[in-house]
Amino acid sequence: MTKLAQTGGPSVAPRPHVGKQDRHFVTALSRGLDVLSCFRSGSRLLGNQDISERCRLPKSTVSRLTYTLTKLGYLHYVKESGKYRLGTATLALGSAVLGRFEVRDLARPLMQELADSTGTTVSLGARQRLSMVYVEVCKGNAVLSLNGEVGMRLPLATSAIGRAYLTVCSDTERADLMEQIRELDHLAWPNIRQGIEKALSMYAESGVCGSFGDWQPDVNGIACGFRPGNGLPPMAINCGAPAFKVSEEYLMSEVRPRLIDIVRRIEEGLGQAR
Repeated sequence: MTKLAQTGGPSVAPRPHVGKQDRHFVTALSRGLDVLSCFRSGSRLLGNQDISERCRLPKSTVSRLTYTLTKLGYLHYVKESGKYRLGTATLALGSAVLGRFEVRDLARPLMQELADSTGTTVSLGARQRLSMVYVEVCKGNAVLSLNGEVGMRLPLATSAIGRAYLTVCSDTERADLMEQIRELDHLAWPNIRQGIEKALSMYAESGVCGSFGDWQPDVNGIACGFRPGNGLPPMAINCGAPAFKVSEEYLMSEVRPRLIDIVRRIEEGLGQAR
């Protein structure tokens, strides 16, 4: 299996000036959540210095946050390494959240069928800040596939699944997210905006969004967003594979209609048919 899949970068994207604009915003809580967000897939143990670099916070601030989170059970201090791992409180919280995603149970067999028939990795994702987080991943029988797993994050702006989310969220939310993405990297913003606008046009014409080398140069993928209802936020499903294995033409001609069909079947099963 290739190691083509990566998370959306080593650092936690900052919340652009939110605290200065909203008097109800609790900065200390925000920073604590930022610390927990550092523990992504493949980052089981992190020290205060690691967290400081990822959160872009002073080490002294991080030390107080990790101490508090450890006391509350959200982190566990490993004496042998002098680092932290996620504690049982976060595991219980994560299990409770995933347990409420009944859409996973409905989507899983359909996603696996699609993965087996197309040789792609099929993933279901929900948004967390400026990333999409996988809550379900199904892989086909192909020898070479993307190394995706539950909990993995992809950038909202450049991945197919992130762009698909932007097509189904509200206009107000999309505008806010676009502004946050712009503030995150002013220099890269013109190219990023062009890619998002192209994906939105593509969705209007074909029913899916694509990312062909935009997220990673050696990965192709398409995605379709939907609203599951039942109090859940918008979600999206993507199909991806190494670029040398599946072409843009194959994804758009062979995989696209099947992807749209399973999203329609999921919506019908949830009582949210278009």
